[in-house]
Amino acid sequence: MSQLKKFWRLLPLLAVMTFMLTGCGDPTLSALKPKGPVASEQLFLMKLSLFIMIFVVIVVFAIYAYVLVRYRKRAGDNSIPKQVEGSHVLEIIWTVIPILLLLVLAVPTVSYTFKHSKNYNQDKDAVHVKVTAHQFWWQFEYPDLGIATAQELVIPKDKIIAFDVVSADVSHAFWVPSLGGKVDTNPGIRNTLYLQADEIATFQGRCTELCGASHALMNFTVTSKSQADFDAWVNKMKTPATVPATAQKGEELFKENCMSCHAVNASGPGVAPNLKGFADRDTLAGILEHTPENMALWIHNPQEQKPGNKMPAFGKEAGGKLDDGQINEIVKYLQTLK
Repeated sequence: MSQLKKFWRLLPLLAVMTFMLTGCGDPTLSALKPKGPVASEQLFLMKLSLFIMIFVVIVVFAIYAYVLVRYRKRAGDNSIPKQVEGSHVLEIIWTVIPILLLLVLAVPTVSYTFKHSKNYNQDKDAVHVKVTAHQFWWQFEYPDLGIATAQELVIPKDKIIAFDVVSADVSHAFWVPSLGGKVDTNPGIRNTLYLQADEIATFQGRCTELCGASHALMNFTVTSKSQADFDAWVNKMKTPATVPATAQKGEELFKENCMSCHAVNASGPGVAPNLKGFADRDTLAGILEHTPENMALWIHNPQEQKPGNKMPAFGKEAGGKLDDGQINEIVKYLQTLK
């Protein structure tokens, strides 16, 4: 009994904490704040189904309360209320109304389902992006533009983005909540998806299929730019980076230790993240602040930052072959990849 009293005392506190937690979170990581037509239409379906369920609950509870009050047993009244079983009118009412509610929900749901499954990969006006999911990072290739990048997807505002999504290893799922989605990425299976951004902003993306030890750290960003800024970004990606003399030692070390996996030109996807434009990115490995200190920590022992990823440790203390000075030289070189 005492345990039950403690529970009831904690209940108001839990209720207040619940309301407080509903206000937490990243506004660019919410399906309830759509920034594109696909996400807006999906939110409409969520609201429609919610309103229908609320309507049904209110009506059922109202009838329940009415029956409890209207037909409660009264002192001195032993009469039996009129029996209505077998009433054709009532049977028609409670059969037709649910059918109508289902139609109200089914018609837009079926319509949007077919609309959102349209394949735009043959549309010349769309921007085509091939998404490849890896443990635990994302690769983005623009086949029509001849460029590739990783972890940070860049798209033009107000244009349809046609995605081909696949996986290089296990099952993942590609999702940008503010723009719509999601779609599974499976090994050997090609899925399609289209999204569109209504404003210039940066949105958060996530893997939403349990895929290994660092599933929760498999993040990426989507940056929407004006068409002019997007075209300028494409041109910059195609422009070879110049390496100053102070970073040439780091370039040699990079070629000896990293070039077999990482590409640094715009077109090479590689077996590890493409590092073209790496110095301009906001995050490192999708989770760390992009600073020289974090770059050195990552190269020294990536497993400490993102367990289960496939990059080996290069720091001598972690079993690698590079000392701190050599790692710092590579960091200097990476900072020139703009």
